[in-house]
Amino acid sequence: MRDAVTSLIKNYDLAGRYFDRNAIDSLKSYFDSGTARVQAAAAINSNAAALVKQAGLKLYEELPELIRPGGNSYTTRRYAACLRDMDYYLRYATYALVAGNTNVLDERVLQGLRETYNSLGVPIGPTVRGIQILKDLIKEQVAAAGVVNTAFVDEPFDHITRELSEQDI
Repeated sequence: MRDAVTSLIKNYDLAGRYFDRNAIDSLKSYFDSGTARVQAAAAINSNAAALVKQAGLKLYEELPELIRPGGNSYTTRRYAACLRDMDYYLRYATYALVAGNTNVLDERVLQGLRETYNSLGVPIGPTVRGIQILKDLIKEQVAAAGVVNTAFVDEPFDHITRELSEQDI
């Protein structure tokens, strides 16, 4: 797993360049936001199960057809699998949040996920909506933990939803 610093160094090293103003500004931003990213991770960690459960409840409130007979979350096993996946997204999004880099999401979560879901008949739209709900709940939780600017929380969740939503034409 790479973080913002190692990714930046790798890119400049491959180009054989010294850090320029953009690189220095990027490093400064990463380190300036470090405390907030760690606070966010702590808030998520202490409430992960409740956040996932609440996101699931909101998702099924919005899309009740998912838990009705014939719906993709109908049966206890499928319902539990949905919550398990949401917990999985949350854990890896937290890693990416702390690292300041979405690379871990590409390597550990997203490679082949859309194809797997399609082959299993898992609907992408509700999955994306569940991740968006989870993001909103986390931003509230992080703000309640005292982090003033929660905009950085968007990046890993938006990355997951963007990658899952893209379709080959």
